[in-house]
Amino acid sequence: MPLDLTFTGLIQIALFCLAVGLLTRPLGGYMTRVFTGERTLLSPVLRPVEGLVYRAGGIDPAREQHWLAYAVSMLVFHAGGFLLLYAILRLQGFLPLNPQGMGAMTPELAFNTAISFLTNTNWQNYGGESTLSYLTQMLGLAHQNFLSAATGIALALALIRGFSRASVRTVGNFWVDVTRCTLYVLLPICIVYALFLVWQGMPQTLGAYVDATTLEGGTQTIALGPVASQVAIKMLGTNGGGFFNANAAHPFENPTALSNFVQMVSIFALGAALTNVFGRMVGDEKQGWAILAAMGVLFIAGVAVTWWAEASGTPALNALGLSGGNMEGKELRFGIVASALFAVITTAASCGAVNAMHDSFTALGGMIPLINMELGEIIVGGVGAGLYGMLLFVVITMFVAGLMVGRTPEYVGKKIEAKEVKMAMLAILVLPLMMLGWSALAVVLPSTVASIANPGPHGFSEILYAFTSAAANNGSAFGGLTGNTPFYNVTLGISMFVGRFLMIVPALAIAGSLAAKKTVPASAGTFPTTGGLFVGLLVGVILIVGGLTFFPALTLGPIAEHLAALAGQSFGAGG
Repeated sequence: MPLDLTFTGLIQIALFCLAVGLLTRPLGGYMTRVFTGERTLLSPVLRPVEGLVYRAGGIDPAREQHWLAYAVSMLVFHAGGFLLLYAILRLQGFLPLNPQGMGAMTPELAFNTAISFLTNTNWQNYGGESTLSYLTQMLGLAHQNFLSAATGIALALALIRGFSRASVRTVGNFWVDVTRCTLYVLLPICIVYALFLVWQGMPQTLGAYVDATTLEGGTQTIALGPVASQVAIKMLGTNGGGFFNANAAHPFENPTALSNFVQMVSIFALGAALTNVFGRMVGDEKQGWAILAAMGVLFIAGVAVTWWAEASGTPALNALGLSGGNMEGKELRFGIVASALFAVITTAASCGAVNAMHDSFTALGGMIPLINMELGEIIVGGVGAGLYGMLLFVVITMFVAGLMVGRTPEYVGKKIEAKEVKMAMLAILVLPLMMLGWSALAVVLPSTVASIANPGPHGFSEILYAFTSAAANNGSAFGGLTGNTPFYNVTLGISMFVGRFLMIVPALAIAGSLAAKKTVPASAGTFPTTGGLFVGLLVGVILIVGGLTFFPALTLGPIAEHLAALAGQSFGAGG
């Protein structure tokens, strides 16, 4: 790769990391004040609105909940959200704000889509501009983007309170946490963010699609709509569902290099800030920085491998003397570095937005986004989900450290005992159960194998990527798989549901167990959890657990495809 391109790429990556780092502490401080009920700059305006919401919902903000009541509230809230969104999708042909006359979704596709947006996955077995009305995009999808993001943050806060509190039975109030997150964090940022995107050239209109006459005299329909408002929350809330089928590769969803950069930063902003919230609430900001450092190590490694793999190009083209990297499926406006960086960011978080087609990446370049999701997207992760996913691995890591030194493991003053370890393992194991179990079934059924576009290991990767993306609540896809079939709509919907809620409930159980415990003062034998040794051990445990679980499947997919490509064999996408 030419030296000037290497330097430009390093500058882009460094600027991204710098921007996220600079936002982490001030945003973390603001969020801490919001969720501890302290006064903020927005309080004079939003406190009356907050009180009105509580009165309308019959909520007592001073009454906190046991972890089980917190979990039940969350599940009831999502059950109502599912029914509302499913009804909108099935009835959109009869509802207003539908200038293109979009009809109803089929029952299985509506089920898949409702589960998808409910779980912060935003997997899309449809094209937005050809399937959904404006009302569905706004009231259905953007509405759930706000609420699913707020739920993830609320659940992370419950787990943080488990570590920060002592000898109590409560972990907060779900309704208060969701209300404050939506009012004080998501809405204010998204209003400013959407206006910025409109300034960059993104549409925001309720007018009908526009018919344009081409130079050849033909007619082209240009899809428009309320795009900026949905893109703002899809990125900030790590939802990822595109207004258009091409997602952030579409010029109306990602008009400029500046909009591309800001979108990447916004994907990580709240997830990184929550590590600072954790440090502040447990009384030691270094604890938060240590967790962010572990996330950063995994992220930088992923970016380096993906960038190298895409910049190295494909063996088949290199053999013909055609160098310059793998540009298949990438926007010329962004190039290899910005595409590789975006791919790692969106799969390190549970975002799923894409500015390039991952199906067209090289075998190793496409493997890194797959690995990011298989690890549970704990590398900064989705808003809230990344932090509580990482804290589950912290519990396992401290258990391993305790075994190594022969004493009861402790973390931020809380003893980690059998119950917490069992719950953490249960939450972590539900992901490979969905990812590998459904993939194994899909590769032996002739009707499901027929949905893949490419033979051999790449076709296997397409199936594995789909179920991995669904269970990890990411939503990105290897585009070669036709997922809009009854089998995939139902099984991917189940994977999304299990990957979200069967991870959340054990995490809340851990929160309740820890909150009830007394805080143990640090002693000479306490394992330090703010330095390089802890960060290294945490990263090592994550990689070992991920490697033992997923390496055989990766061997059958991207690794086999890479070796075959070196031998001169291609499977039709990125090989």
